[in-house]
Amino acid sequence: MKDQAKIIAALLVGAAAGAALGLLLAPEKGEELRGDIADYVNDLVDKAKNKAQTTADNIKEYSTNAVDSVKSKFNGVVSDAEGAYDSAKSKAANYAENGADAAKSKAKDTANDWNNSIQNA
Repeated sequence: MKDQAKIIAALLVGAAAGAALGLLLAPEKGEELRGDIADYVNDLVDKAKNKAQTTADNIKEYSTNAVDSVKSKFNGVVSDAEGAYDSAKSKAANYAENGADAAKSKAKDTANDWNNSIQNA
């Protein structure tokens, strides 16, 4: 990309130099020649400004699209992470509840066994 830009810039400079030499060697009066050169240079400057503005607009649009794409992907990752967190939290709560119920049941069974043992003794 940089090589293409250098080539285009070199071609534009060469074209400008060639046009300027052509105008200087043309059989016109000095005042007319200076006016023609000024007009030509102004046209070149306007074209360069337009090209720079178009390029800046294209870069701005590309960067905006890239930022939007990254935001979209990031939001998707965050959403997925939140879903995974909620799922893990729910599973952990279920395991804890089931484990607590099992522990209560064992404790109750053990207490009943001791109670029976004491009453039978």
